[in-house]
Amino acid sequence: MLKSPYHGGHLEVIVGPMFSGKSEELIRRVTRAVIARQRVQVFKPAMDDRYHVSAVASHAGRQVQAVAVRGAADIRAHLTGEGALLQGPGETPLPDLVGIDEVQFLGEDVVPLALDLAAAGVRVILAGLDLDFRAEPFGCMPDLLARAESVEKLTAICTVCGAPATRSQRLIGGEPARLSDPVVLVGAQESYEARCRVHHELRR
Repeated sequence: MLKSPYHGGHLEVIVGPMFSGKSEELIRRVTRAVIARQRVQVFKPAMDDRYHVSAVASHAGRQVQAVAVRGAADIRAHLTGEGALLQGPGETPLPDLVGIDEVQFLGEDVVPLALDLAAAGVRVILAGLDLDFRAEPFGCMPDLLARAESVEKLTAICTVCGAPATRSQRLIGGEPARLSDPVVLVGAQESYEARCRVHHELRR
């Protein structure tokens, strides 16, 4: 039976469009836990290497060390498997806090993982896009949002009108992406802008 010395296991989800400060907020919460001398482990999708291969980095430049993974199975292996980062006699102790950035890229298997960790007494913080570039619910995010104890939805600033932005506008050669384009395209300011509902565009 996996156990964490921290008994306040629960699930926190931070969502919003690109450039809304999701990673910044995750880093802030993780940093506070480190200051409180809690044991922390942070993960990120290996496919997201925009700013750093082995760190969660915000657009503003703040960073926290992270393990790059391909999916939920990799996270389980790092936490509990042979050669795990946290080994103990008899049972493998879990961290007090597990943070995952860009969680929308890790697939549906991340949901039971998050629930298992919370049930074991771990504070789980997940940050990700709630909507894809089409403004449709992104992958596992609706399930995580429904199951979380707390949800913080952040907004960015619309690059067209300055209103609160809730959508990620994908641009291909400066033009709005097509509805039929692939959902996953890792990028930053060269490929995306924050937009409000009114100014979010798709080509048919």
